[in-house]
Amino acid sequence: MTSAQLSGGFRPKLATLLMFGTLAIAALIASAWFAGNGVISTIFEQLDHLQQHPPVWAMTPMAVGQYFLFWAAALMVLVWGIMHLSPVPQPWSRTVVVLILGVLTLRYLFWRSTSTLNLSTPLDGVFSLGLFALELLILFSGIVQLFLLLRVRDRRKAADQLAQSVASGEYAPTVDVLIATYDEPEFILRRTVIGCQAMEYGPKTIYLLDDTRRPAIKALAAELGCEYITRPDNQHAKAGNLNHAIPKTQGELLALFDADFVPTTNFLTRTLGFFQDPQVALVQTPQSFYNPDPIARNLGLEDVLTPEEEVFYRQIQRVRDGAGAVVCAGTSFVLRRSALAAIGGFVTEAVSEDFFTGIQLAAKGYRLVYLNEKLSAGLAAENIASHALQRVRWEQGTLQAFFIKSNPVTIPGLTPIQRLAYFEGLIHWFSSIARVGFLVMPLAYAFLGVIPLRATEAELLYFFVPFYLVQLSVFSWLNYRSRSALLSDVYSLVLAFPLALTVFQVMVRPFSKGFKVTPKGTASDRYHFNWALAWPLMVVFALTALSLWINLGQCLITMANPVAHWRGVGIGWIWSSYNLLMLGLALLILLDAPRPSPYDWFDIQRIAQLRLTNAEGDAVSMWGRTTMISEVGAVVELTKSNVLPAGYETTSTVDLELVDEQLTLPGTITQTQVESGLPTLTIEFAAMTLPQQRQLVQLLFCRPGQWQSRCSPNEFQSLWLIVKSVFRPRFLAKPQLQPKPVIVSRG
Repeated sequence: MTSAQLSGGFRPKLATLLMFGTLAIAALIASAWFAGNGVISTIFEQLDHLQQHPPVWAMTPMAVGQYFLFWAAALMVLVWGIMHLSPVPQPWSRTVVVLILGVLTLRYLFWRSTSTLNLSTPLDGVFSLGLFALELLILFSGIVQLFLLLRVRDRRKAADQLAQSVASGEYAPTVDVLIATYDEPEFILRRTVIGCQAMEYGPKTIYLLDDTRRPAIKALAAELGCEYITRPDNQHAKAGNLNHAIPKTQGELLALFDADFVPTTNFLTRTLGFFQDPQVALVQTPQSFYNPDPIARNLGLEDVLTPEEEVFYRQIQRVRDGAGAVVCAGTSFVLRRSALAAIGGFVTEAVSEDFFTGIQLAAKGYRLVYLNEKLSAGLAAENIASHALQRVRWEQGTLQAFFIKSNPVTIPGLTPIQRLAYFEGLIHWFSSIARVGFLVMPLAYAFLGVIPLRATEAELLYFFVPFYLVQLSVFSWLNYRSRSALLSDVYSLVLAFPLALTVFQVMVRPFSKGFKVTPKGTASDRYHFNWALAWPLMVVFALTALSLWINLGQCLITMANPVAHWRGVGIGWIWSSYNLLMLGLALLILLDAPRPSPYDWFDIQRIAQLRLTNAEGDAVSMWGRTTMISEVGAVVELTKSNVLPAGYETTSTVDLELVDEQLTLPGTITQTQVESGLPTLTIEFAAMTLPQQRQLVQLLFCRPGQWQSRCSPNEFQSLWLIVKSVFRPRFLAKPQLQPKPVIVSRG
């Protein structure tokens, strides 16, 4: 970044002028309307007349009555039938469903734009047009995604074929593995370096790039036997760190990992084969996580909710791959050195160096490939504050596109379809403004008497219900069961206010904030409520509760007049109830649950032999199986129901041998209890040798195929989870005696 950028000074770009110019023009028109300007008032009176007397073609469905209702119902049944016949989207089923949803979306837009806008007064008009504008913002992104869904690609079969030449040694380029670190704890870096060294590929060199010049990390690199590179300053953050280190390496290909991401042993075998095509510059794999994200953990739904990134990596990245616009995600990818040199190294213009480096490569005519296969895992943000920091940084870095040379809308070399895909990714962040608007809009009726949407019961049935039900039904199906629509709404609501505020901050001063690393390896022994994120939600919650009471009274008053009721009052009441439920859940999410240890436990079952020694030096051997394992301990269920011999219950030393792994670990028994009639021992590991550490890390993090995708609950299940979480929050649940395992890897 230039010094002017770092200081926050810049010349306004077209994006800023367009955004604030549009808002200024809208404000001037609204002011003239409120002031009673003759021309403006006449225009809106005519528009309101058209809304109340829409053209015949727009309201034709109303004329055919029950026949149309029959076909609308038949259309929904057709969609549900297709999803039943094709549980996983196939080219034919995806195309049919996308076309049906596209037709219903356009039909809904025609109806909304021709007969539902309330322009009877300036106040009604401002809110009605504002709501419609917010809907258009969301629908634009949705329509673009539907179009791009027709081009989805799956590279796994190609990877199977290409990996054969890598496994046989026929194709064996040299690879430099780069691990960029800033201030991550030593124990996190240790597992990452060990995991990178364990990758089953010969001509590779591991480099630890320490941007904080720590003697302990230099000693770690020496202990583990990897190269160590540092630099005298931190200019350009991670991008600068990488650009400084790459000239000091020689590999034909570069594999990059964040400090907390551990690859599986087959990572290079599965990815390198694509580079046999000289036009391939980058192969990106998904980010998966071995700990639950804070939203799932704070709700106590670690084993139910899928991580937030699942939608992006299971659907969006595949869509981008089909459009030739894969997003470089900053970790778990392989890059061709010569291609990177052709664009002058990693982009340093913005915070998101990875995103714009990918755009530069695509603009140079190189191919970017997305392999939808989980070949690594890292740490998700460990509390809601870190989660917010991470998302705001991603948003800031992405929206800086409007102010740099790597802007995908204007950079030379991209195809129209690539520009469209990248542009949709930029516009996505503006949806946070719409989410805030949808929270505030129902308040307008209660406190201002505004009806922003005019619709009769019959109109809702004919136009809205088919569109909404089909959209709700296919949402999860199209994203491969990675997220339901209701749960997606929960995730978007939690950070709606800070993300919406960041949009305006970036559009005014895009480079006013520097790079901030997401904290990792933290622990907490108590609940903590994030007041900074909560206060705007609390204000809206209180206002929504009050508006619900007011709307309920108005609803009862107007029940005698069904037309007036469904022309705004009843909709406002239902809308407020939904918002109140979601706001309550969002506030519970902001209460961070305790995380007493920075280490995660995994559900790994292995045959185990235990050799126990008591204080007197007597020894006994027993058999069992592990139920949970971590880097610091294990839980072992004995195979016999008899209790342990006296003197062996606690503080006894033990050698735990995992028979199938041929791994023996020393430890101490810290807890004994009986579960399902069988004695269960909790063992805390003692100091290990380096070979033992390597074997344990490989068992926990590096097994091929261990990071599996889970299916999200369906819409009905999601609604039940939301209601249950609100009325029975985690902090009221009975505390567990042992840490709950992270069920993301099964042995």
